[in-house]
Amino acid sequence: MPLYLTRFSYTPATWAKLMQNPEDRRAAAQQYIESVGGTLHGFWYAFGEYDGYNLWEAPDNVSMAATALAISGGGAVSSFQTTVLMSVDETLTALRTASSITYRSPGAND
Repeated sequence: MPLYLTRFSYTPATWAKLMQNPEDRRAAAQQYIESVGGTLHGFWYAFGEYDGYNLWEAPDNVSMAATALAISGGGAVSSFQTTVLMSVDETLTALRTASSITYRSPGAND
């Protein structure tokens, strides 16, 4: 199954709620991805541009997109970005395939 890295930031209101009632959000994240047949591999909070990161495994892009949409639509996060992760073998296959594609720059004469 494909792996996905997500980066998220909570809204100020969400942080205020969590300070009043601290909650381990890993169980919720696990429930979301398991509902589409996936697995949560990690959940971290961070300093910096994003408040947290998740590593997920999902059956396909549609399943992960549904999870991301449900989380984003819930109103607790101000940003939620998903990156599809590729294995080294997948990348090597892509490189080999790319070498057989003839690219023409925009405006280039043939």
